[in-house]
Amino acid sequence: METTSQTPHPHRHARPKVAVDTVLFARSDGGVRSYLVPVKGGPLKGRWAFPGGLVRVGEMLDDAARRQLQSFTGLREVYLEQLFTFGDPSRDPNSHVVSVAYMALIPNAGAVRSPGDDDPAGQWFEVSALPLLAYDHGLMADYALKRLKAKLEYTNIAHSLLPEEFTFAELEELYTVILNRPIDRRNFRRRIMAMGILKKGHGTRRGAHRPASLYRFAQQRLQTIEML
Repeated sequence: METTSQTPHPHRHARPKVAVDTVLFARSDGGVRSYLVPVKGGPLKGRWAFPGGLVRVGEMLDDAARRQLQSFTGLREVYLEQLFTFGDPSRDPNSHVVSVAYMALIPNAGAVRSPGDDDPAGQWFEVSALPLLAYDHGLMADYALKRLKAKLEYTNIAHSLLPEEFTFAELEELYTVILNRPIDRRNFRRRIMAMGILKKGHGTRRGAHRPASLYRFAQQRLQTIEML
């Protein structure tokens, strides 16, 4: 039988805080990198984490994620997707904070500007060599990368990580890096071209060997594609 104490519980009227954190991926130097910022204060000060912060009263989650990402990176127009909610009460040593994780994609790491005086300087890291992360951001990184890998298989999400026009070799390299496995080049080209998600770009690009044809995605928005 449950009994009721007459002594007020100190946390009876306390409520968890809600935050948003964004795993930002960008194509850079032939690889894929993720953007991290140092934690400002508290017991985890100096540790790396994904850009994020608390949601304001009355603010939609997506709006909060875009606001926080813009604050840390200057980015406005990016592909943004909600991933998962991380709610372990002990995930933040300062207080009970529930975090809604997002994934954002940009084609060029150079698009991120230096933050203002109020925000700590961020840094890009290869997705395969992230440092020890604060809170449970290591789990967020794993979750985001798995989502990205899965979506490469059934959507045209790669368009958010490539410039408007690109060579087929660049597309192939992107898939190889993200999937972290070798790709049969002949079968990959045949499969991608049969899906109808690409169209010819303008002209060619000179490389180390013969000029390479340029391509672009037929759709510049997320599109589900039929697997072959």
